[in-house]
Amino acid sequence: MTTSPIDRAADQFVTVLAQWRVERGMTKKQLAARMGFDPSYVSHVEGRRHKPTEDFARRAEAVLGAGGVIWQRFQEYDELRHARGSALHRDPPVPVQWLPPGTGLIVEREIAELSYTEGAYRCRVQRSLYNAGIEAITRYLAKISVDRYPHDPAGSNRHHRENPLTFEEMDVRAFAGEGVAAESMQWRVKLDRDASKEIWLMFANERGQFPLYPGERTTIEYAYTVGEEKWGQWFQRAVRLPTRSLTVRLDLPESFEPQVWGVEASLSAEVPVRTPLERRIEGGRAIFEWSTDAPLLNARYRLEWRYRGAEAPVYDETGPPEPALPRASHRMRGIGIIQRGSDLLRQRARHFQLPREGPAARNAMTRLLTSLGRLEDLHEFSKGVGLAAPQIGVPVAAAVVRPPERDVDPVVLLNPRVVGESVEYDEQYEGCLSFFDYRGLVLRPMRIDVEHARFDGTRVVTTFERALARLISHEIDHLEGRLYVDRMKPDAKLVPVAQYQHTGRPWDY
Repeated sequence: MTTSPIDRAADQFVTVLAQWRVERGMTKKQLAARMGFDPSYVSHVEGRRHKPTEDFARRAEAVLGAGGVIWQRFQEYDELRHARGSALHRDPPVPVQWLPPGTGLIVEREIAELSYTEGAYRCRVQRSLYNAGIEAITRYLAKISVDRYPHDPAGSNRHHRENPLTFEEMDVRAFAGEGVAAESMQWRVKLDRDASKEIWLMFANERGQFPLYPGERTTIEYAYTVGEEKWGQWFQRAVRLPTRSLTVRLDLPESFEPQVWGVEASLSAEVPVRTPLERRIEGGRAIFEWSTDAPLLNARYRLEWRYRGAEAPVYDETGPPEPALPRASHRMRGIGIIQRGSDLLRQRARHFQLPREGPAARNAMTRLLTSLGRLEDLHEFSKGVGLAAPQIGVPVAAAVVRPPERDVDPVVLLNPRVVGESVEYDEQYEGCLSFFDYRGLVLRPMRIDVEHARFDGTRVVTTFERALARLISHEIDHLEGRLYVDRMKPDAKLVPVAQYQHTGRPWDY
């Protein structure tokens, strides 16, 4: 006896339903009770006496946690059932918010965006959360992994072992709530490995706690930065919690001529995403976006890309044939120097309250001097060198400057501000530890008067001239959220360090 495609689809639904019910150790009566149905209803569906409805399928999927398989089988059956014609009507709308008791945390909407800016990728993940459980939620686990050469595991492991991902460079930020009600979220390290991190985002900060109680909703957002030398050309989202809507977005320079495609991966297969990506151009940026309103639990959705433009960074898909000398900016990032593109470099640093915060100021200065020593072991700075606290991930108003003369102690600056400057200016090429692959021509005063603090809170004014004035002006700019490129003339061009002709020579006065 032959059966119709609809009957076969209904049989497949019932088979999967029974398999998962047995897997979860439930009787038909127990499953019906958890789903909110009459005790005999599941028995009728499994016995083919009742046809499955959308409401039944949603509830069965939610209670059994089948990773989307039960829902997928129902959709296949439903499509065949309604392909017969308009004479058949669909089931009444199902209440979207129905959930079994004790379900736990639900992601009602996730928007994950990856943007590329000047040598680094910034990832921002926004999740709308609903606590459908019975306990207050006080923390949320965020997992971060990188894989520079996914098609060469050995090369990728070696690369990340030699160039480990660090929390200092990542500039992790997290918030709960929206608009003026948003609260910063503290975070704690759960796992710290070369190519993977796990952090607890706490529903708390220095002002207090704000747990997510049963029945409440909130939106969390967290963001972090990874340099292009550690981030492979793929962006993957894993569905670890029941999720109703997922959007994955790439924001790349249009000049790179990116080509993007999407992949859906499960434990059993890897296939192209079921709907096409949307592409648009906005202000010289190529935006690629893909969304689904039915993400499967435990599935992974991945966007991959390649660059075809001449301006795009070079990327070796097969992995490094052998350890190679990294770019200058990569060496800086490798010792913990925050790179251009991080929000931290665009924020005004917090001034110390001295002398009360004297110990904190001394600690920040110790970290700066230690980093300065590492820098001087790594590179010869013939023009002198400066380092501001935000460049090592510490958003306070502290900086150190090593004059061109190596036998002179570093200048220590706390809460500095320029209170006077000369009318004479000159133009010189400057570099920046946070943007070390280029040099730019910058106009600065020949002399500056700087008011700054001592650890005991007293304030002094010191005059600096020529090279030292330029170095200190550069570092004070960092403390005010400004980079040297902001001071360049509109028509001035950055010079790649490979083409710069004055490396190893002091400024000429």
